[in-house]
Amino acid sequence: MPTAHSPSSPGSPNSPAPQGASAGAGPVGGNDTIDALDGRLIRLLAEEPRIGVLECSRRLQVARGTVQARLDRLQAKRVIGGFGPEVDPAALGYPVTAFATLEISQGQGADVRAHLASVPEVLELHTITGAGDMMVRIVARSNADLQRVIDRVVGFDGIVRSSTAIALENPVPYRILPLVDQAAAE
Repeated sequence: MPTAHSPSSPGSPNSPAPQGASAGAGPVGGNDTIDALDGRLIRLLAEEPRIGVLECSRRLQVARGTVQARLDRLQAKRVIGGFGPEVDPAALGYPVTAFATLEISQGQGADVRAHLASVPEVLELHTITGAGDMMVRIVARSNADLQRVIDRVVGFDGIVRSSTAIALENPVPYRILPLVDQAAAE
């Protein structure tokens, strides 16, 4: 993981300064978008998550301090949320994915959120507009196990109605790099 305190991290007194943008450089005018260098850095980290700051600086042909400053800024702005491994629920034994739309009782939002956060099979929770109040992505070991998970999800007084759809396939898995490329080009 890139850190500001590792021996190969930018900002070290012995850091060579390859040609490139200055360490604090970022999008012009202080707007909250990313620039082309940020986009290249994010793509590099997405494609090779175990790469270090020094190697990033070599491949991007910028100073280590620039890479570290960019990483720090992208993390502070929550553009980059972490460097953890991508884990496939199916490989863990949870091949069934479903989406449940939940309607909740007025004033129960915080309690329902806490309840849903306590269910390990709930991978995501979104508050939504439309027919329901919340949408959750859940996983299960089988279709039969899905019933157990749904019962646990909706077995809370604050949830008044639910509707569940089972995902059959995932032809476009979660991706972010096309959006990063577009944002960096704007």
